[in-house]
Amino acid sequence: MEGLIKGLIDVVIGNDDNRDEEPRPRDREEQSRSTWAQVVSGEEQDEGDRDRPNGLNQNQWNRQEQSHLGNAGGYNVDSEPSRRPHKAAHEGYETNNDGGQHGYNQNYSRRKDEEENQDGWETVGKKPPRQQPHKIQMGQWNGYKRPAAEQEYSDEAEVGANIEPSGKELSDLSQACNKLWELDLNRLVPGKDYEIDCGGGKKVHQREDLAEGSLFTWLSEDIFRRPTFSRFCSLLDNYNPNAGCKEVITSEEKQEQAAFIEEISRTAPIKYLHKYLSRKGIVSESYQEFKRTLSTLWFDLYGRGGTSASSSAFEHVFVGEIKQRGEEEVSGFHNWLQFYLEEAKGRVDYQGYIFPRRRGQTPEAETQLLTIQFEWNGVLKAVSSTLVGVSPEFEIALYTLCFYMGGEDNRIELGPYQVNIKCYSFGERIGSVFPMAEC
Repeated sequence: MEGLIKGLIDVVIGNDDNRDEEPRPRDREEQSRSTWAQVVSGEEQDEGDRDRPNGLNQNQWNRQEQSHLGNAGGYNVDSEPSRRPHKAAHEGYETNNDGGQHGYNQNYSRRKDEEENQDGWETVGKKPPRQQPHKIQMGQWNGYKRPAAEQEYSDEAEVGANIEPSGKELSDLSQACNKLWELDLNRLVPGKDYEIDCGGGKKVHQREDLAEGSLFTWLSEDIFRRPTFSRFCSLLDNYNPNAGCKEVITSEEKQEQAAFIEEISRTAPIKYLHKYLSRKGIVSESYQEFKRTLSTLWFDLYGRGGTSASSSAFEHVFVGEIKQRGEEEVSGFHNWLQFYLEEAKGRVDYQGYIFPRRRGQTPEAETQLLTIQFEWNGVLKAVSSTLVGVSPEFEIALYTLCFYMGGEDNRIELGPYQVNIKCYSFGERIGSVFPMAEC
């Protein structure tokens, strides 16, 4: 028996070279990684890092971000996103017999483990399956493609005078944004509506996978029954992830967009946004005209990556794009719902959070402002920031308000968080907008 145990140990040690590989170092120039990191996370380099050849200042990143938004050549329009194998299996995402729910098939993952480990040994280096299946209510999504006359919407938000901007809010963008935070009645509660596991922390230039499991360990099924959440999610599969690939929006998809705008327009954050912008003379006092303005701002297509009608504010900010100039890179993709859904399908591999600029600010499961690193379809997003658990109407209202009333940097307070909303324009449209943790 002692000899048998020793033999098994030798086998395990001998197979060390066959473990799942750590993410391979990227050939992307260190300069590109640093500049992206400095703006998205606001990370200040440690004293020991300042002499590194990749240390660039904020203005250098800004120039690069602006080039991302402009007419950059070199994109391969016909190429497909990289499909490097993930630790999570795509096949684990299944459709139930009734066609109404999709979810991560934990039984599939368990069967695969059993097939690969008949002797009972656990494969080293693999992320464990989620603790419970993720089920997503999708049966009603097809109904959002129907004509406007056949749509059913939720009741109007009853918030009374709370949606009237005060004089202080009209003169202080931070107070107005914080009011939107207070009006986000659909914001989720950590620990009650969802759970996350932040895993290990890293600096931006590190490429080790420091997350043993998924970022999201659990999300309530009821979330996808909320009208604005459900209509938002129905939009996410309408886009080609390749930057520079011309988008074709069908009439049914246009109806989905109109249904989403109508749904969020019944909520307090969007009603407040309209009153604020109309008081400032930015938009019409007509609510119908305002809804058309929102639709144009977020869904109208424009050129990115050298191809006309290849992108939109909604696609870039919420869905994400894969830039193919040089080595592939993920751009945009700042929405937590998109992250959750893609992670559930096995397309996102969460690899840990990025250390905050100030020490002692380690994120916890209750944190709703995260700066993270992940791969999407096998392509690296070295650093990304997202507001976890907020509603779609809140993000649309927040980013629209900052676009019209702010500048490139908009340092505001959102509840307990000090945030810089970075905002880049593309002519009269939104090129990119995302949150950065200030501390």
